[in-house]
Amino acid sequence: MSSTFFGLTIAASGLNTSQAQINTTANNISNVNTDGYSRQVVNTVASSALRCYQSWGTTGTGVEAESVTQRRDFYYDEKYWNNSAALGFYEKKEYYMKQIENYFNETNLDTGFTTIYTKMFNAMSTLQGNPGDETVRKQFTSTAKQLTEYFNQLATKLDDLQNSINDEIKTAVDDINSIAEKVAILNKQINVIEQGGGRANELRDQRAVLVDKLSKIVDVKATEAKVQNSNYPDMDTGATYYQVYINGQILVDTYEHNTLTVQSRELDQNHNQSDIDGLYEIVWTVDGNKFNATPSGYGGELKAMFEVRDGNNNENLHAVVSGTTGDTITINNPTITDINELNMPTRGSLDVNNKEYTYNGFSYNTDENGKITNITFYLNQTLTLEEQGNLISKKLQVGDDVDYMGIPYYHNQMNLFLRNFCEAFNKIEIGTEVYDANGNAITNINEMIAGAVYDAAGTLIDDQETLNSIINQMGVDINGDLMNAFFIARDKIDLSVEHQMRDDVTSSTIYSGVDVNDSTKNYESYYLLTAKNVTIAKKTDKDAGIFATTTKGNYTDGVDAAHLVTDLQRLKGETKLFRGGGGDSFLQCIYADVTVDTQECNIFTKNFTNIKTQISEQRMSVSGVDEDEEALDLMKFQNAYNLASKCISVFAEIYDRLILQTGV
Repeated sequence: MSSTFFGLTIAASGLNTSQAQINTTANNISNVNTDGYSRQVVNTVASSALRCYQSWGTTGTGVEAESVTQRRDFYYDEKYWNNSAALGFYEKKEYYMKQIENYFNETNLDTGFTTIYTKMFNAMSTLQGNPGDETVRKQFTSTAKQLTEYFNQLATKLDDLQNSINDEIKTAVDDINSIAEKVAILNKQINVIEQGGGRANELRDQRAVLVDKLSKIVDVKATEAKVQNSNYPDMDTGATYYQVYINGQILVDTYEHNTLTVQSRELDQNHNQSDIDGLYEIVWTVDGNKFNATPSGYGGELKAMFEVRDGNNNENLHAVVSGTTGDTITINNPTITDINELNMPTRGSLDVNNKEYTYNGFSYNTDENGKITNITFYLNQTLTLEEQGNLISKKLQVGDDVDYMGIPYYHNQMNLFLRNFCEAFNKIEIGTEVYDANGNAITNINEMIAGAVYDAAGTLIDDQETLNSIINQMGVDINGDLMNAFFIARDKIDLSVEHQMRDDVTSSTIYSGVDVNDSTKNYESYYLLTAKNVTIAKKTDKDAGIFATTTKGNYTDGVDAAHLVTDLQRLKGETKLFRGGGGDSFLQCIYADVTVDTQECNIFTKNFTNIKTQISEQRMSVSGVDEDEEALDLMKFQNAYNLASKCISVFAEIYDRLILQTGV
């Protein structure tokens, strides 16, 4: 039979448990506005029954507060992390795309492409009516220079944005490393507490907040498993293994954590012709292996940064290796055959058979239509005989495939337009292109008379009648002298883009044709003219009279002849220069690209924001602190406490009667 005073013990257990429940409720109410706090509850169980030798057999012994745990559902945590990665991805991408959209947006009508482009052709129309007027000529060359400066400034803005994204990538890597270190420390603290029989609720909340933050930067997966005693499998050790994966690769393994670092690309590791120097690649510090920043999933903010920074819309060069030597790789039938569309750097990286090679130069050959038939890359490393054999028939690509219209894509689109436009403009101005024995374009009649003359195919012109015919087709300035190219790359190449140019390149070779002495050296093309360096010839800028308005054959009409201007006027919209349309459709095409992508990001950002709200509400319904619910709990536990107190009071009266008032 139980003790006479056993009822007091039972009432005391109810009093203590109610006190613990009230304290826990008070803690919940105090943290109602604390970010990341999970509602805590006191888990109670009936105390083990006491056997007694009565007809009922056992008697209850009261209540026990078994533990204080969080109310948290791991299912909702995973849903939140997955959605957070998608939301971070589209939010960050939308942020960048809006900036690119603003660059191309013509809100300022004085500096927009359409205004400047139209102004140049309007000035050209005025020039057509009065080509002998120096002021009119100067007005035209001034508007042409404004057009080149527009592209120079636009390219600079894109470069600045690419540099800004590059810096943000480093910041994101630092954040990932910091979070990984903190999670590893918390794992150890949690295990120390819980191996001692406690429950580290607050530390678990801190860890969950860190993983929430991490999930917006990268794809996150977290797992937790109990540590078992191999000798006593049923024994609860209190410790757990906690692992965090980012983009499918392990970042935290309980007490250990891996770190990431950024490495700047070398000059011969660039992926796109327009890339700025020093773009970062992310690698694991422990082994130097490349970190997959663009997984197949959403990838969070980090993936968005890489897609906008490196996005080339998969329009980088692809081909199959057709031949190798100790230090060269040759390809046939590349995916890019138009020289003006060529977007690879003169020094860069190749991916062949899942291995990276770097090259310090290349040469190409063309067919009779000027299309590229094969390209030879000059490597920085020596291939072994085994490698040479293994590379044959393997797929090759220059740089990385990044299936998004990012900064390199818009650079390439501007370059393509400018190359087509400037080439068409210069051909009208110069007329038939002829070269000397060194492959330099001839722009002076005396040079033709003094030395050997070659046509664009490298064939010697030795017939005087043919030579006279060519001369008559060439544009001449106001004095009757042959015209130099009007649109060129600036004479002094900026150091920031110097690595993209051949060491001996000058303004006179950037726009010229093939090298007649060596058909494999075809650098002398518009491939080297970009939005960063395009300008008008210095001589023409200083002396507008140099600009050609007529040909040598028509110069007899006098200084007011304007036969060439009529042809130049067709370049405004009639001549196909860009994506099947005229030059005036350039901005429409580009703006359509950037607007569609921006709107897509905006739509998905709103969708995933709504999903985040729903998931957060579901999550909070489990782990959140509800003031009304806590107020009801407070009343409930207070009532339980009062009842336990009443029990003690009743037992006190019983013991008083038993001890003091029951006598013999």
